[in-house]
Amino acid sequence: MLIFPPTISQDFTTDFEDRPLIVQFGAHTAIDFAKAAEMVQPYCDGVDLNCGCPQSWAIQEGIGCGLMRKPELVRDMVLAAKERCGKDFCVSVKIRIHNDLQETVNLVKLVETSGVDYITVHGRRRSQRSSEPVNLEAIKLIKSIATVPVFANGDVFSLGDVDRIVKATGVDGVMAARGLMDNPALFAGYSKTPWAAVERFLHHNMNLGPLPPQLTVHHVGEMMAKMLSKKERADMIDNSSNIVDLLDWLDRKFVVRRAGEGHFAEDVDPLHKDLN
Repeated sequence: MLIFPPTISQDFTTDFEDRPLIVQFGAHTAIDFAKAAEMVQPYCDGVDLNCGCPQSWAIQEGIGCGLMRKPELVRDMVLAAKERCGKDFCVSVKIRIHNDLQETVNLVKLVETSGVDYITVHGRRRSQRSSEPVNLEAIKLIKSIATVPVFANGDVFSLGDVDRIVKATGVDGVMAARGLMDNPALFAGYSKTPWAAVERFLHHNMNLGPLPPQLTVHHVGEMMAKMLSKKERADMIDNSSNIVDLLDWLDRKFVVRRAGEGHFAEDVDPLHKDLN
């Protein structure tokens, strides 16, 4: 495990094997973004500026989608990070689309002048819900005018979705968010979370610096959404105030192997314990 300075160890941990690694930041000033990039530079392969978070609190703080109307500021933030960390350090930007797609085109063209390495496009407007389909034509348009690699984001829940989106848009890569929360083995070709992923997550979480208990339980709950009933999931959350409680709850219902035990992180389906 890496040892981090106290200034960042409370908010950022990783491991030598966690590569390639891009760290995403929400920021609203060039100096803040550049300083944050410099702090994590020794431990990652690049940083990403979040211009896509649609939540109201983010807009009020001037981060996330709050930056979509400030293309000059986005450009300056990328420039500042490049100047502070070196032009070869990877700096990317993740955006959404505007009601008027010409605004998105203008944003992309301006940000490209900063030396940005790639741009990820979430194909929804800030006001759209995740239940509404992604605008693939908009992503295709951005790809057609961009001079840097473009990644597509939104509605990626299987490798079939990846193929469909790439064919429809011509993008250079595809990013998943909710799909990976539900199934972190998505890009390995699994149609649902394999039990092996749950065991590996618990192992890494315990050995590489644990997440806060609420986040740990949340991630396990997302991964096991198709393995648990709603009642079981609620019971797990209600009775897991810390990682020990969570492991105890899981051990009562499933065979949870630890590293070093036979068949650790090998099973696709969970092995339920006979509680009768």
